[in-house]
Amino acid sequence: MLYFTGYFLAVLIGFCLGLIGGGGSILVIPVLVFFFGIDPVTATTYSLFIVGLTACCGAFGQYRNNNIDYPKLLHFGIASVLTLFIVRRWLMKLIPDIIYQSDDLVLTKTWLMMLVFSLLMLTAGVKMIRQAKLKAQEGVEHPGRLLLQGVITGAITGFIGIGGGFIIVPSLVLFAGLPMKKAIGTSLVIITCNCVVGLLSNADQLKLLNLPFLFTFCALAIAGIITGTWFTKYIPDANLKPVFGWIIISMSTLIFMRIFLYQG
Repeated sequence: MLYFTGYFLAVLIGFCLGLIGGGGSILVIPVLVFFFGIDPVTATTYSLFIVGLTACCGAFGQYRNNNIDYPKLLHFGIASVLTLFIVRRWLMKLIPDIIYQSDDLVLTKTWLMMLVFSLLMLTAGVKMIRQAKLKAQEGVEHPGRLLLQGVITGAITGFIGIGGGFIIVPSLVLFAGLPMKKAIGTSLVIITCNCVVGLLSNADQLKLLNLPFLFTFCALAIAGIITGTWFTKYIPDANLKPVFGWIIISMSTLIFMRIFLYQG
């Protein structure tokens, strides 16, 4: 039953990526951990593979619809990709498996990753609800802020193994002045690049991937992203963001409960 639900959520992940250019990827790790029993550290690598392949398929569809802004893609994407590479290649290896230990508490690397992840989910959910009516500010661009957002996105993607679309899309809209549809298309390309670099920076783990499982999961997610891209023509973004925001908040609450139940 858990596996069936997990595969259903794979379709939802792809659907969200196609519909709003992000958000779906933030569900991958909890789905892998809690529905398929995969270790959180391993799940970050699995997540990069799944989200990267799914976003690549979605980006191709956005390319055909002329929804990719190449100058903004380079400006934001290079900062994000370089930061991600540094985090995955060097910084993650500096974090010990047991960060802190006392009589009553053991803070492990895995526990910290899931705690940070759940906090980011909560923040993203609140922002999606509050900014449900994001509007493009044509002609407005803040290169410094866009560069900083690229660095932040790369750091988050590297640490917890997500695509970062829930940060990329608002950044491209608010700081680069992109219309929502172009922000979604550009976001999917950046997510693809982030995931590829994240995987290559941990090339030693690639041989451990369960490819039959990953390709099954990806096939379902790709079906979702194709459906989500098609639905963008008919569903207003303002109606979708708050709904998905509440989904993220709900899952964040469940992860908090699981974390502290395990610690107790």
